[in-house]
Amino acid sequence: QVQLVESGGGLVQAGGSLRLSCAASGRTFSNYVMGWFRQAPGKEREFVAYINYSGGSTYYAASVKGRFTISRDNAKNTVYLQMNSLKPEDTAVYYCAAALLTITTRRDEYDYWGQGTQVTVSS
Repeated sequence: QVQLVESGGGLVQAGGSLRLSCAASGRTFSNYVMGWFRQAPGKEREFVAYINYSGGSTYYAASVKGRFTISRDNAKNTVYLQMNSLKPEDTAVYYCAAALLTITTRRDEYDYWGQGTQVTVSS
């Protein structure tokens, strides 16, 4: 089992920044690909970004590429999502997730999920 706890969400004006954190506990953190997803009201949960085991490879959804940066600190069992130039359409609940031994954007291939943290961007 892996437990994931997100933090860092909040209310920010358009153009502002937030940094989300996701602290993991349980099994060996470095065995897991870590991803961020988000879900806006009335919409399906969508992929945002992932980072591979070592942190050497990342991938982003087109909607956030160039504005968001995913990173991880395996010594601290934590993954981060730095969000810059935020837009109202970024408003959503953001979830971190862990996938064992697979590099993927598909939410059904992630094994563990956090409870989510709300990000609200005002115009």
